[in-house]
Amino acid sequence: MKVADAVPEFADAFGFEEFNRMQREALPGIFESDHNVVASAPTASGKTALAELAICKTLSEGGTALFIAPLRALTNEKESEWERFEELGYSVYVVSGERDLNPRRAERADVLVTTPEKADSATRKHDSARYSFITDIDCIVIDEVHLLDSEKRGAVLEVTVSRLRRLQDPRVVALSATMPNIGDVAEWLDAPPETTYEFGDEYRPVELETGVKTYSHGSNAFADKYRRLYRALDLAEPHVREDGQALVFVSSRQDTVQAAKKARDEITERDIPIDSRGDYEFHNEAKSLSNDTLRQSVLDGVGFHHAGLGKEDRDRVEAWFKEGKIKLLFSTSTLAWGVNLPARCVVIRDTKYHDPLEGETDISPLDVLQMLGRAGRPGYDDVGYGWVVCDRSDADKYRRLLREGKEIESRLAGDLESHLNAEVSMGTIRGLGDVMDWLETTFYYVRARSKPEEYGFEGLRDRVRDTLDSLIADGFVAAGDDLAVEPTALGRLASKYYLRLDTAREFRALADSERLTADAVLETVAAAGEFDSVSARSAESDAIDRVLDGRDTTLEDGHRKVFAILLASMADATPSDLRSDAWVIRQNALRLLAALSEFLDRFAGSRAANLACRVEARVEHGVAKEAVALTAIEGVGPK
Repeated sequence: MKVADAVPEFADAFGFEEFNRMQREALPGIFESDHNVVASAPTASGKTALAELAICKTLSEGGTALFIAPLRALTNEKESEWERFEELGYSVYVVSGERDLNPRRAERADVLVTTPEKADSATRKHDSARYSFITDIDCIVIDEVHLLDSEKRGAVLEVTVSRLRRLQDPRVVALSATMPNIGDVAEWLDAPPETTYEFGDEYRPVELETGVKTYSHGSNAFADKYRRLYRALDLAEPHVREDGQALVFVSSRQDTVQAAKKARDEITERDIPIDSRGDYEFHNEAKSLSNDTLRQSVLDGVGFHHAGLGKEDRDRVEAWFKEGKIKLLFSTSTLAWGVNLPARCVVIRDTKYHDPLEGETDISPLDVLQMLGRAGRPGYDDVGYGWVVCDRSDADKYRRLLREGKEIESRLAGDLESHLNAEVSMGTIRGLGDVMDWLETTFYYVRARSKPEEYGFEGLRDRVRDTLDSLIADGFVAAGDDLAVEPTALGRLASKYYLRLDTAREFRALADSERLTADAVLETVAAAGEFDSVSARSAESDAIDRVLDGRDTTLEDGHRKVFAILLASMADATPSDLRSDAWVIRQNALRLLAALSEFLDRFAGSRAANLACRVEARVEHGVAKEAVALTAIEGVGPK
């Protein structure tokens, strides 16, 4: 079926001329009906076109579409891809990352592209005239809806979609990788059977073979990393020798560079032929790279890719990999979710990663399946090969994942208290009856009904009622007559700054402190629950002790590390041993310090708030307390 025949008005909005089998089968339900749609399909089967069909239908009816992509990499990708809609006369507005949403631009947009966090923030202000565009949205397209099961952002995606549906009841089109319980998602979104599509592996453009390779875990983490790398190279080597390509996922930006360097040595040692080494034209092209290490690496047919590279360097690496000039590419997991960059062989070298706020963490099963889905190049390979390299003790877990897939769970229960407070704060819940109505709009409720024993379905309503009672008892919510509820100043501030409620309680308690000092401000922020999972490595203990300089603190190790980083930041003197995690910790702390300033202003007065503001400025700019006033001048402060 030709695109120009099916959707003549929007033929130029698509980057191809013919729909594939999966797209043809879904087209009537998406473009010719008004029903909500849920579609799951294998990675690289063409799901993006389904999103574009839903947007085209909305635009053809004069409506506004909201595209929610759970990762910044995906929204940024759409900014360039969807210039095609701009060329047809439609306005596309992309908001993600550090960009603040501009309500005027959003109101003028025909297609609004954003992350769940940005959409959540906007919907919390829906009753403001500047954010009235939220209630004018006619269709929500959710990309990668299976990220409902993401620990970090799943609950935000869930409550944001539920809130939008309560505010406006727009059409919803949700797209996903293959998931066993698609019926639960369809039930949550009220998608009827005729527009619930479950496309199996037979719709993959290339057959996928997956497996698990193990290694013996030792006592030295550095040595283990190289054991896994040699395993990965053993798996990739046959394909590279046959002029194929391999994509190896590692856990950090630094690891992409180190692994690529070691792989270059191994390619030479193993005498693996690399055609690009003798390509004079490619040698000239490589001179345009701004990263010196990358320039040397790609000339040996080995590349690395991560978000810290400049955009032009990333674009060149992607193009050269597609052209086959780079044979072996090391990347972080973000590449699995962003641009479609398939390879004959995909290897996941690292199943764990270090998160500055969480410590050592297993990569998400969703990430594992998404990465392996990149195996196999349509039009080039008959079969794609995907491998997980893991410790022997984890082998059965990953074999089961590859065999059975991953059911999508709700993550709302883990943060029910703060999300319920947010709904009360923005006025979408005004009484006990509203609480129960809200509960029934969530994926949490649907999943609990589907798995009553695991979720405790019989006691679910009591749990939500108890949570509301707790919010009232702690002063976040005020109870009125006839079971009515309304937000308090404490509840509004906690919601405004996305605080964990135990953190809000501590901030409120600090406002009653008789002696408020800069150290007390920093220690309260460092003790926040948002930093509970920060871990202090043994190699960092000396640096932490030096910074704290004998300060008497009851903080536990991870929180002591945060305290030390914040103290050092005020003097722009962060020890080298603490720098790897310092940026992330500092950015989170600045948000908490801004919140604390407003808490103190509300509950302790302007003098206390001014102290917190000065501490915040010193942490951000790294200046002495005597120079804080100068930070108001643009360009003042350490570079």
